[in-house]
Amino acid sequence: MCHRYRLVISCPDQLGIVARVSSFITGHGGSITEASQHSDLETGRFFMRYEIRADSLGMTADSMRDAFLPIAREFDMHWALTDTRQRRRLVLMVSRESHCLVDLLYRWTTGELDCDIAAVISNHDDLRSLVEWHAIPFHHVPVKAQDKAPAFAEIEGLVEAAQADCVVLARYMQILPPAICQRYAGRVINIHHSFLPSFAGAKPYHQAHERGVKLIGATCHYVTEELDAGPIIEQGVHRVSHCHTPSDLVRFGRDVEKAVLARGVRWHLEDRVLMHGNKTVVFA
Repeated sequence: MCHRYRLVISCPDQLGIVARVSSFITGHGGSITEASQHSDLETGRFFMRYEIRADSLGMTADSMRDAFLPIAREFDMHWALTDTRQRRRLVLMVSRESHCLVDLLYRWTTGELDCDIAAVISNHDDLRSLVEWHAIPFHHVPVKAQDKAPAFAEIEGLVEAAQADCVVLARYMQILPPAICQRYAGRVINIHHSFLPSFAGAKPYHQAHERGVKLIGATCHYVTEELDAGPIIEQGVHRVSHCHTPSDLVRFGRDVEKAVLARGVRWHLEDRVLMHGNKTVVFA
């Protein structure tokens, strides 16, 4: 993959934004390899994502940030410029179910996920050998039901020590405390079955089977203090029928969960997800 810069912008919509940004890039000799824009007519907000060949600019990412700053101020932009050579650091969190973790590790080893996995944290010790086989640090942090605060304080310290850019809850079956949600807002990604809240609690797929559902699915979203209600990144569904057993639904659900989570994580790593209140703009 060639060395690129990614410019991501959100600002009040007005005339001339695309022309001004494009002229700035081409004026410095930059080659735009991918361009996406969206105007939200309801809120008057404009969103943009550009990929630029770094070698065509002849300047460092820091120099480009300095040069772009006057334009950002002029248009009141919330913006970021990332360098693809600066690999993101992920911390994965998991409980006992392994399907999402295994899938992410496979995609990471094949280069589909352009990142470094700094650590895996779990409230159970079951998946230690799998993680350590990949030469990734594994941290077992049990969570006591009667007092969860010490465990989450340790987890927060581990995430900080790992210098994590993003935390992925790959079927981690504990609720993160508000302090962690606030500190890492927009940087914690979760996956859950789409039955919530209709089939909350234990064995949701068995509950769905009893109700005779025709579609099962999964939702990948950012974590907020409100459980499973954060901005949605990606969703997927699988059609089922009266012929399928609860075990079939569990199997189909796992397939949907891991695929949806992988897409959401990849899009986040590639700066394709822009926050817009409790929604997202995804340039996939």
